Amino acid sequence: MKITNDIRYIGVNDHKLDLFEGQYAVPDGMAYNSYLIHDYKVAVMDTVDKNFTHEWLDKLAKELEGRKPDYLIVHHMEPDHSANILNFARLYPEAVIVSSAAAFRMMNNFFGTDFADRRLIVGDGDELPLGKHVLKFFTAPMVHWPEVIMSYEKLDKVLFSADAFGKFGALDSYDDDWACEARRYYFGIVGKFGPQVQAILKKVGTLDIRTICATHGPILKEDLGYYLGLYQTWSSYGVETDGAAIFYTSVYGHTKEAAEKMAALLKAEGCPKVAITDLARDDMAEAVEDAFRYGKIVLATTTYNGEIFPFMRHFLETLKEHNFQNRTIGLIENGSWAPQAAKIMKNTLEGCKNITFCENTVRINGALNDASNAQLKALAAELTKEYPKPSEEDKARQDPKAMFKIGYGLYVVTTNDGTKDNGCIVNTVVQLTSTPNRVAVCINKQNYTHHIVQQTGKLNLNCLSVEAPFDLFKEYGFVSGRAVDKFAGKKVSRSDNGLVYLDQFTNAYLSLKVEEELDLGTHGMFICSVSESRVLSSAESMTYSYYQSHVKPKPQKPAEGAEKKKQWVCKVCGYIYDGDPLPEDFICPICKHGAADFEPLN
Repeated sequence: MKITNDIRYIGVNDHKLDLFEGQYAVPDGMAYNSYLIHDYKVAVMDTVDKNFTHEWLDKLAKELEGRKPDYLIVHHMEPDHSANILNFARLYPEAVIVSSAAAFRMMNNFFGTDFADRRLIVGDGDELPLGKHVLKFFTAPMVHWPEVIMSYEKLDKVLFSADAFGKFGALDSYDDDWACEARRYYFGIVGKFGPQVQAILKKVGTLDIRTICATHGPILKEDLGYYLGLYQTWSSYGVETDGAAIFYTSVYGHTKEAAEKMAALLKAEGCPKVAITDLARDDMAEAVEDAFRYGKIVLATTTYNGEIFPFMRHFLETLKEHNFQNRTIGLIENGSWAPQAAKIMKNTLEGCKNITFCENTVRINGALNDASNAQLKALAAELTKEYPKPSEEDKARQDPKAMFKIGYGLYVVTTNDGTKDNGCIVNTVVQLTSTPNRVAVCINKQNYTHHIVQQTGKLNLNCLSVEAPFDLFKEYGFVSGRAVDKFAGKKVSRSDNGLVYLDQFTNAYLSLKVEEELDLGTHGMFICSVSESRVLSSAESMTYSYYQSHVKPKPQKPAEGAEKKKQWVCKVCGYIYDGDPLPEDFICPICKHGAADFEPLN
C-alpha cells in the first residue's frame, strides 16, 4: 500500500488477539504498523509482533523490489513493534539500526546485544538524510515508554508518531469513528503521561504535518487539526464532551435505581449528554475513557464489608493511577445500617488534582425514599446549575400525558407453572411481522407471570372485549398468581398447547411460543411465534381508554361539605389511585410501577 510515492505500508493485522497488553478487549483486532521509505538510501520504520515474523518479512522483501535496506528506524521498543529487530538484523547484516540511547539499552535486555558495531544513536533535532527525503528526530520520553522517539520526513511532511495517535482495531476492520477507540487507547495506555504528551506536542507543533503514521491504527491524512486538537484536550485533562457520566455498582438493584433516576433528572435539568456505566458489567477501559471525557462525574456505590464495592474500588484506583484531575464529582452512597461509601470514595480520590466534590451527597439506607429522592434532585440541580433550564415551550414538548394517547389494548396472559394455571393483565402487545406471524409481549418483571413465561417459554394471549367487567380486572390484575389460584373451581377451556384460554369477555386468543427475550429493565419483552390463533367473537376490543371511561368505577362524589378525596395518576400507564396519602409501597396494578412514578392529579 502506497502512502506517498516513496513511502509504503508493510504492517500486519492481528485478528487472533483478544486482549491487548493482557487487559484491553480488542474485538476488532489490532494493527501493527511498519513502513518503508524508498530513496537513495532505504529506511524501514519499525518491525512487528513476533507472531507475524514471516508475513512481515515477506511484505518487506516484496516492497524492497530487490534492494537491500540501509536503515531500521526503531521508534519504540515495546515488543509488538520491536520483536523482529534481531531477525531483521540477521537477514540484512549491513543495515544500520537507528534509535535512542535508551532503546539500545533495552535491545541488550531483549536480544543480548545493543548492536554496538552497527548502530546510530539519535536525539532531539538530529537528522538522517536518505537522499531527497530527510528524517528529523524528536525524543518523546514516556509517550509511553522512556526510550520513544518520533521522526518527521521533511519532503512529504509525514510524522512517524510511534504509539501516539494510535487506536485499537485492525486496519481491515471497518470503523469510521477514530475517536472512540483512540480515546480508549489513549487513556488506558498513555493517559497517565499528559505532561509528556504536552511536551512532544510542543516540539512537533510548528511542523507542517500532512500525514501521521502511527504504529497502531489508520494512516491519518485529512483533518489533522481534529486529531491534534483531541490530543491537546486529552493530554491537558480538559473536558472533551459537555455533560455528565454516572458510574455505579449495585448489589440488589437499589443503587442502580438511584443511578438511573439521577440520569433522568440530569437530562430533565438540561444536561446536554449523560452516560451511565455499570462497573460490574461494562468494560472498565471504556469506563475510564468516559471519566476523562466528561467534566461532571457521579459515583454511586454501596458500603461493602466496611469498604466500598470492589468494582468501584478498582475503578477509582485506576483513575488515580491514570492521573485523574480537573473534574466535579457528585456522590451517592448506599448502606443498610452504616453508610460510609461517600467518605471512602472521597478519601480514595484524595491527592487527585483540581477535584471539586458537590455539596449535596445522596445517602440511601437500603432503598430510595422521600428523603433520598429529594437529595437526588438537589444533587442534579447542583450539577446542572450552569445549564439553561428547559423553557415552558421545551416542557410542553415533553408532556408525559402524551404517552396516554398511545393506543393500548388490554389482554389477559394465561400460563401454567406446572401445578396450576395463572393469568395476569398486560397492556403492551404488538404484532411485529406477518410472515411469519410474530408478536411482542411486555410483562413487568414483578409479575409472577413473567417468571412462568421465562421458565416455560409459552403463553396464551387473550384479547379482552368491551364486554369485560371490572371484576375481571380485579381478578387478574390486583392479586398475584403465586399467592392465589385464579382458576380454582372454574371450568376452563384449553388450546392445543394445553394452556387455558378465556372463552368469555374475549374476542380472540393467540397461543405463543417464546423465540427471544429482551431485558428492558423493569419489564421483559418476549418475542414470540404464533402457534395457534382463533377468533371467538365479533365484539370490539377493549382499549385502555375505553377501560378508563366505561369500565373502571368512577370515584364517588363527596357529600356536600365533605373534603374531596385526593387522586394520584401513574405517569407510566395513567392508572388513577383514589386517596391520600399514596402508600410508599403502592404498586400500580396495571403496569406494576411503584409510588415514585405517581403524581397528584389536578
